[in-house]
Amino acid sequence: MPLLPTSRRTWLKTGLACAAAGLGAPLTALADNRTVKILVGFPPGGGTDAIARLLAEPLREALGAPVIVDNRAGAGGQLAAQALKAAAPDGTTLFLSHDHTISILPQVLRNPGFDPAKDFVAVAGFATFVNALAVSGGTPAKTYRDFVAWVRQQGGKANVGIPAPASVPQFLVQSLAKRQQLDLVAVPYRGSAPMMADMLGNQIPAGVGSVPDFIENHKAGKVQIVGVMGRTRQAILPDVPTFAELGIPGFEEVPYYGLFAPAGTPKAALEQVSAALAKALAQPAVRDRLTAMGLTVGHMSGEQLAQRERAYTEVWARIIRDSGFQPQ
Repeated sequence: MPLLPTSRRTWLKTGLACAAAGLGAPLTALADNRTVKILVGFPPGGGTDAIARLLAEPLREALGAPVIVDNRAGAGGQLAAQALKAAAPDGTTLFLSHDHTISILPQVLRNPGFDPAKDFVAVAGFATFVNALAVSGGTPAKTYRDFVAWVRQQGGKANVGIPAPASVPQFLVQSLAKRQQLDLVAVPYRGSAPMMADMLGNQIPAGVGSVPDFIENHKAGKVQIVGVMGRTRQAILPDVPTFAELGIPGFEEVPYYGLFAPAGTPKAALEQVSAALAKALAQPAVRDRLTAMGLTVGHMSGEQLAQRERAYTEVWARIIRDSGFQPQ
């Protein structure tokens, strides 16, 4: 089952409509001005952390309550997801996550310690993004084909960093290796920040992660993004081909970013956070900064986010099964 299409125009119309109701005074605090905590499953300095910190201030303004980012790094977001499951369902604990923890981990781990369908509720989505292959400055490669040629010169072997094991980046590395008949080893890190540090230090020649993970260093010329997932090229990277263009089909569906809450959180609290997020996205400065990170921005209701999550999970269930990967 392919992902259900949701146009950027529809997202923005939905978000602006939701925001319109709250453009005046801040929304009523969730629980007597108690602090709202946003769990992030990756360390400070990475793309997901940067997004959470960017959204925290406009969410604070809209909710009228303190909002903090709580990094629970490790295991590809698994620790943060487990913390969300254990949190009180009162609307004060949220989980800012993308597809890996919500759609992929439950399929590649025998016992992840959480079941998104039972333990979480989708609050609202705010963006889609694509994963990309980037090469470090320690290689002469400027394009994907340059990188393949360089690896062949090294005896056909190279390490490629990934932000987490058993992730979409890992399956992409495996696919690239198979297509080009190369010995590419996916090297897992505890998030994109340490992976990027090793790429900048030329400890590894390449990495696969989200465009937000790479975009600033790509703009600075410190790494080179040479291929992206998705059906079309990214507006922020018009000269970078898709993997389909490079003859590597199967990576056209794009992942998502959203907020999730513990199951049982009152509907009123969910709607309040969703409206606050829509209000944040209606701010041009916020939307422009997210776009500059390589995100396609648009508000999705909780129902729309849940629908996208289910469809994306189905797509990757087939890819993971066809790869022969066995849950660990």
